[in-house]
Amino acid sequence: MNLPGQPEPIVPARLARPLLLAISAPSGAGKSVLCARLRADFPAMAYSISCTTRAPRGGERDGREYHFLAQEAFERKVRAGEFLEWAAVHDHRYGTLRAPVEAELRAGRDVLMDIDVQGAARIRAAARGEAQNGLLQRAIVDIFVVPPSLEALRQRMTGRAEDAEAEIEVRMRNAAKELRRWREYRYLLINDRLDEVYAELKGIVAAEHCRNMDIEESL
Repeated sequence: MNLPGQPEPIVPARLARPLLLAISAPSGAGKSVLCARLRADFPAMAYSISCTTRAPRGGERDGREYHFLAQEAFERKVRAGEFLEWAAVHDHRYGTLRAPVEAELRAGRDVLMDIDVQGAARIRAAARGEAQNGLLQRAIVDIFVVPPSLEALRQRMTGRAEDAEAEIEVRMRNAAKELRRWREYRYLLINDRLDEVYAELKGIVAAEHCRNMDIEESL
């Protein structure tokens, strides 16, 4: 509602569209670096902190990179329906809590999700299950980041010296499976040169904020 004397807006306020940026990539493809740069350049963007049953790595802290949960606590949340999505990845469980994501979107804030391919598929399914023009349907923008080659991916994993060789082999096998699912995503980014691919990612965010969803819904 406009106050007396205020001009009517050209575009209805309801068309203001917060984004749910679901970014996936095989382990080691550079997704975390890209997400960190987005968060630095868009400080108003909310970051969805996932829950996981794996142990912290390096300097990770509970409540910053992840909510680290015991297996039993994770399963209680599954049974209570608290997750927007959850999946088993690399012998551990990961999940996104529904309430904080939906609260941020309703408040008009973009939400960034660093999410695996299984989780992204479940987010899409949740969006499809909504009534027409639902919150997730309007917000979701899914992006798949891939390495230039599997050999380049192996070199990155070996170079960061965080995982044992056996763990790297597990991740490489999972990466080969994940890469076959690139067609499920709206956007595909090949992370060969970090600065270039990050510029493309920022371009996607800008373009999606200009996107007229009402045209698509009327088709």
